[in-house]
Amino acid sequence: MLVRDVMTPHPITVQPEDNLHTVKDRMTAAHCRRLPVVDETGKVCGIITDRDLRLAMHSPLVMRERWQDDLLLENTLVAACMTAQPTCVTPDTPLEDAAELMLAHKIGGVPVLENDQLVGVLTATDLMRALIQALRTSG
Repeated sequence: MLVRDVMTPHPITVQPEDNLHTVKDRMTAAHCRRLPVVDETGKVCGIITDRDLRLAMHSPLVMRERWQDDLLLENTLVAACMTAQPTCVTPDTPLEDAAELMLAHKIGGVPVLENDQLVGVLTATDLMRALIQALRTSG
């Protein structure tokens, strides 16, 4: 099985110049915990996670709608909090290799690139769905 078989295609993205409020809104709307960061040419230059947001706010708790939180989110840019040069895979990467890579780097998701262009995201949830499907079909 390949990454292309289970990845989430056409992920929502943010840019380094976006603020963290934009990130929070997009994550909430898409029910996701990580967003690829792309530059003006569409090339992946980073990834930002809900953990990055919590660390930026110096809080281990899920964010609340408080004016202090909103002020911090509005005034902090993605570039200041993202992980630059994230670990990536291709659509043709075997699923087990991608899973091992994610385990080795202790990450919950990776951008999927084809010819240096973002085509999807592979998450731990995608891997769990593939595992469940494989177990059900194997009998």
